[in-house]
Amino acid sequence: MREISLGGIIPATVTPMTKDFKVDEEALVDYIKWISRFRIGGLAINVDTGEAPHLYREERKRILELVVDVVKGKFPIIAGLPTRFTQEAVEQALEAKETGADALLVFPIPAFSGFPLPAEIPYQYHKTIGEKAEIALVLFQLERGLGGVEYPPEVSLELIKIRQVIALKESLEDAQKFVSTARLLREAPRRITLLTGNDTFILEAFILGAEGALIGFGTLATDLQVEMFELVQKKRYDEAKAIAERLQPLIDAIFASPARNYRARTKEALVMLGVLKNAYIRPPLLPISEAERKRLREALKRADLL
Repeated sequence: MREISLGGIIPATVTPMTKDFKVDEEALVDYIKWISRFRIGGLAINVDTGEAPHLYREERKRILELVVDVVKGKFPIIAGLPTRFTQEAVEQALEAKETGADALLVFPIPAFSGFPLPAEIPYQYHKTIGEKAEIALVLFQLERGLGGVEYPPEVSLELIKIRQVIALKESLEDAQKFVSTARLLREAPRRITLLTGNDTFILEAFILGAEGALIGFGTLATDLQVEMFELVQKKRYDEAKAIAERLQPLIDAIFASPARNYRARTKEALVMLGVLKNAYIRPPLLPISEAERKRLREALKRADLL
């Protein structure tokens, strides 16, 4: 297994699309070149922000190939693993590793739904992927509103025992639950990295113990978020807070209800910033309204990004 260290700002990237909802490879390469200029800790490819559950397997492989070719080992690449059952997960994990992924963000699967959740089900799923593919794994706690699962503490402790597990992305959008997860990881017999996936309280998560942020918002105002993270490391909290307050109106606009629209909003914001030429999003996801575009533009202006 390739040894990697995760931390800092790890943007979850979008997937540029053409008018007929195919992956826009040329736009993708330009976008990855742009975001790679920042002092990021890695890139998360083919995850929720990038519409991974709505992509064909062949498309995810091609996207990963293109990104690997651009990045050339400059920082780790984490590939999303949104599958349905163990054998499919193993096959795609091996494929991602061969294509050049350094780690996998393992999406919760439908079999994890329902209560109670026996530890054996997610444990065997993650353990089999790790052992068969011999690649670093990032656990993923995702809010149920986006199809995720919250692992009970006893389940998390079992998953942490898996040798290939190096980090946990906590995305429950609940500060109290984040604190509980941070405490659990601090007290666990085996140490792994805590990454926040909570776009709505990024600074607070850093102060409360996150060692990095694997977030969709990381693709917007990336330089400011990198600076904010570095200021926290230096305990210059007042300066970090000033950046967080500057960005909060934009965060609120991107992650307004309904949560599913954050992907389309992120693409629209990137168009307004001149990073992308269009904001096409694959159905059944829908484009945002003109009223929402207006709110986004105002939020970008308030953040002094336009």
